[in-house]
This record gives sequence, C-alpha cells and structure tokens, in this order.
Amino acid sequence: MKLPSSRSALAASTLAGAALLVLAGPALAANDPTPHPGDTAWMLTSTLLVLMMSIPGLALFYGGLVRTKNMLSILTQTFAIVCLVGVIWTFYGYSLAFGDGGALNHYVGGFNKLFLKGVTAASNSPTFTPGKVIPEYAYLTFQMTFAMITPALILGAFAERMKFSAVLLFVFLWVTIIYFPVAHWVWGVADPNALVDAATQLAAASDEAAKAAAQAKIDEIAGNVGWLAGKGALDFAGGTVVHINAGIAGLVGAVMVGKRIGYGKEILAPHSLTLSMIGASLLWVGWFGFNAGSNLEANGVTALAFVNTMVATAAAGLSWMITEWLVKGKPSLLGLITGAVAGLVAVTPASGYAGPIGSIVLGLVVSPVCLFFVDVVKHKLGYDDALDVFGVHCIGGITGALATGLLVNPDFGGVGITDYTNLENFAGTYDMMAQMKAQGTAVVATLLFSGIGSAILYKIVDIIVGLRPAPDQEREGLDIADHGERAYNY
Repeated sequence: MKLPSSRSALAASTLAGAALLVLAGPALAANDPTPHPGDTAWMLTSTLLVLMMSIPGLALFYGGLVRTKNMLSILTQTFAIVCLVGVIWTFYGYSLAFGDGGALNHYVGGFNKLFLKGVTAASNSPTFTPGKVIPEYAYLTFQMTFAMITPALILGAFAERMKFSAVLLFVFLWVTIIYFPVAHWVWGVADPNALVDAATQLAAASDEAAKAAAQAKIDEIAGNVGWLAGKGALDFAGGTVVHINAGIAGLVGAVMVGKRIGYGKEILAPHSLTLSMIGASLLWVGWFGFNAGSNLEANGVTALAFVNTMVATAAAGLSWMITEWLVKGKPSLLGLITGAVAGLVAVTPASGYAGPIGSIVLGLVVSPVCLFFVDVVKHKLGYDDALDVFGVHCIGGITGALATGLLVNPDFGGVGITDYTNLENFAGTYDMMAQMKAQGTAVVATLLFSGIGSAILYKIVDIIVGLRPAPDQEREGLDIADHGERAYNY
C-alpha cells in the first residue's frame, strides 16, 4: 500500500540509500496510532502558508513585474489556477499522484482514491517517525497546495501574451499528464511502518523459511515505489517535482508562444516593484510551510528545515545583491527579491537534509548561477522568459537538487540517509557517487518528460483554442482583452 509524504530521504531496505518519499494512505503501525494534536495543527498551518504562497504571494510578485495593462490578468490567472487545480486534485489528482497504480505503480498512481474514495475523517497518513500519523485529510490538502502553485509558477514565462482560455486548458492538461506522474515518481514511496514491521519479523525469525518470507516481504515493499524514489533520488519539498518541472515547462512555453510585441525594442519594465516586494515577502513567509511542513511532524527535523529556509534565502538575497552591485554598479530591489526567491528554490530539495552552514553556502552559490542565466544566457539565446521562470526556478531547482546529493552527507553537516530496516538506529549508508547519480537521473528525467510533454501540450492547446490573443488585443493589454476590467482605474 502507498503512503503519503513530501519528504524524500527515507531509504528502502534492499536499496541502500533509496529515499522513502510521499506516503499516501492509512498507517500500518501495529499499535494503531492516533494523530498528535501538535502535528495536526502544524500541518494545517503549513497548508495555509503554502496557499498564501500562491494567493496572494505569487500573484503579487508576478503582478508587480508586468506592465499595468496586464496586472489584473496575472491576478486572475493565478487565482483561477488555484481554484481549478483544487477541484482536479480532489476528483482524481490525489489518486493519480498517491494512489495504488498496480502494474504501473513505478510511473503513476492509480484510481483507487478517485473522488477521495476511502479517505475519511478517521483515515490517517504516516509521518517519518514509526508509529506516528496525521489525518489523511490534512495530508491530501497540504499536497493540494503544492499542486496548485506549481502550474501557477509557469505563468511568468509567457506573461502578458497568452489567452486566458489557453492558460486554463494548458494547466488542466499539464497537471494531469505531467505533474501527477512526476509527483508519483519522486514521492510515491514504500510504507516505513511496513518496512519496520517486516524488518522486525526478519530479526526475530528463527528458521530459514521465516527469514526468507520476511526478506521477500521487505523486497516487495521496497520495490513497490515510484521509479525515481527507487533509484534513491532525494527531494525534501519539491526541487524536481515543483521547480524544475515548472521551470522547463515555462521555457518551452516562452519559446512556443513567442516573444511579446515590442520585446527588445520597447521598455517592458515592471510597473510596481512595491507590490513585487510584498509578494516576495509573502513567498518567503509561506515557504516555511512549504519546506518545514514537508516533514509532516513538528519536531527537530522540522526546525532544521525551518532554519535552512531562513538562512539560505538570506544568503541568496545578499549574494544576488552584491554580485549585481559589482557587475552593474548599483544594487537593485528587483535583484534582491529575485535572489531571495532563487535561494528559496534551491534550498527546497535540501531543506530537511542539509545543515545550516551548507544551506548558507547553497544560497551564496545559487544566485550568481541564476543571475548568469537571467542576464547572459537569456539575452544570448533571445528567448522571452518574461519573469525568468527558467532562469530562477529551473536553474535554481537544478542547482539545489544536485547540491542535495552532497549536502545530505554527514561529513558536510547533513543528516545522512535513513534506512528503516536498520532497526538499531535507522541509519543508512551514504555513497556520494551513487547519490549524485540518483540526483542527476531525477533532474534529467524531469527535464525531458516535462519539456517534451509540455511542448506537445502547448501544441494541442494552440490547435484547440489558440495560444495568443490578436496583436491589437495584446497591445491593449490582457486586462481588457480577456477580462473587461482594469487593475487600476485612474
């Protein structure tokens, strides 16, 4: 049975160092545990924080970066995506991401939880401490907010030039065909409680037949996981599932939709950096729910993810500001808040695995890398990624995903690998080369699947409803063209 969780570090038995990720379903612990009120309260709070990241956080951050005539369109698109994905997730998204997929279980969930079948106020989901659980409703809603914000991130790449109908149709197809399978690949994992039970039976077995049966059970549990989880890929809170996934889809969209009218000829400056600063601040606050909430408990690891989210972001904002100051002569508010977001992106996969010093180093490194792609690569290649979704989210996500494989190393201050079949202390064996290979596999697989899949989906949407408004409507602005309203009446 699959169980849910957004933490991806737990190692499955016969795969030394294989990460146990998102658990989905009732707990199997023999003592039938009940949720702790503190854990439940933290998860409900984290869910609200992640929702705040989308609305109003991301909506204001993106909205301030576009021109006045397109502000309302960004707000409407973001809010509509949150509503659309919430309904899709409830109907079938949760089941496809974390249900039982049978023969296809390595690649996608199943239909056993369609319309939340079997999910009740009495059903629980395990955390990462054997014998502890949280209400399944709390878990599915927490993961719902991840599914909401991921496609909303894509908006920034083709901002100011894609029809509202095309946005909604693309998001509907993208979350169904791209997001849910990738979430299952990385976060569809073995049940740690079942692994502990089987390992306990193996330790207590008195004859060869009993030992063989217990080992067979361990192998079965460990093998019934998402394929990237089985390879040991670590992603604590969404570096691959959220940021690389959305970032590459954004780049493909920016290229296929085409450049904005006037790009490279007119000034397309942000209309309100004040609103963008408010949005970025809301993102930073909400991100504590995103990262620290992914531990599914309120304990020491939660606090570790919390402090890593704080210090990596601060370091990245400082690093971007100083780098820009040295290169361009002046430190900008836009650079400062963009650097902070890059730090949040990079620390996401590493937040529960790295130590605070490693997280600071990650923050200091990621900003110059993203700045190079935003200022040099984008202009060299000529694509119009309007709000730098690829340069910040995809590149920052890749940086963080690869760095996670290093920063989890206890020698670098990381927490190490967890193996629930090691009943003595749950400690697994860290192998740097094997871990980096797993991280690289996850990065490449996400880039290829989301990149190629998104290109096909953009083409389908273009055929059905068309991607772009008419040139005169684009010049007028999508606020009026799509919605008949203006963000500002003055």
